[in-house]
Amino acid sequence: MIQRLWTRGAIYLVLLAFAAFYLMPFYVMVITSIKPYADVNVTRMWELPRGIYFEGVVDAWSRVSPNFWNSVIVTVPAALISSLIGSLNGYIFAKWRFRGADTLFVLFLVGMFLPYQGILIPLVLTLQAIGLYATVFGLIMVHCIFGIPITALLFRGYYAGIPNELLDAAKIDGCGFFGIYRYILLPISMPAFAVVLLWQFTTIWNDYLIGLVVLSNPRMAPINVAVQNIAGSWTVEWNVQMSAALIAAAPTVLVYLLLGKLFMRGLLAGSLKG
Repeated sequence: MIQRLWTRGAIYLVLLAFAAFYLMPFYVMVITSIKPYADVNVTRMWELPRGIYFEGVVDAWSRVSPNFWNSVIVTVPAALISSLIGSLNGYIFAKWRFRGADTLFVLFLVGMFLPYQGILIPLVLTLQAIGLYATVFGLIMVHCIFGIPITALLFRGYYAGIPNELLDAAKIDGCGFFGIYRYILLPISMPAFAVVLLWQFTTIWNDYLIGLVVLSNPRMAPINVAVQNIAGSWTVEWNVQMSAALIAAAPTVLVYLLLGKLFMRGLLAGSLKG
């Protein structure tokens, strides 16, 4: 019994040490953001502030608030639309078999491994040709397309575990392709939607490269581009920079704190099917 307690205590100490090491950058961000600029020193970054000052937070919000709402405008519809498209693709690949389906699905998955840097020039030329370059709608469309491979993969794995007899019964009752999706699969795929929506929200919100390239106007850019633009050429207001980084990270942190259990439940639901 005593040996078991010692073993468990040692495991907890190791886990706490790893957690502290992992959260160290976040600790530095928080304490730096509430320091006045005069007290910020790189050599003493670990020291607690002498008081709580919100000048850096207020200054950072005044600079990045338009970009924050730009990210909201881009992320929410892009996450919803890409999840819906992914569910339809997953439904097709899992339940509507056709010649070449496996080959086509592999080609879908290739899109997950394409580096964004290698397709930036074709992407810009394509958006310019269709008149969507430097527009919010163009950026939403890009994120929807780039999200198709991973969303299709996640939904295909979830739908593959649904019994075919259920779909056959729906066909006997007169449901077609969209009828089966609307009345059978969509109501029971909320756990998969939770996983995919959280994944897409995080991926799109944290994007920097695509937003920088597609939206050339700094006032229209997503928040991560604005955070990078705060850094000056000669000096950096570290309290403002850290405050802006915390503002940019806050939505994803809050989403996972509020919906983390739902996310894990969806992952487990998909893994246990089939």
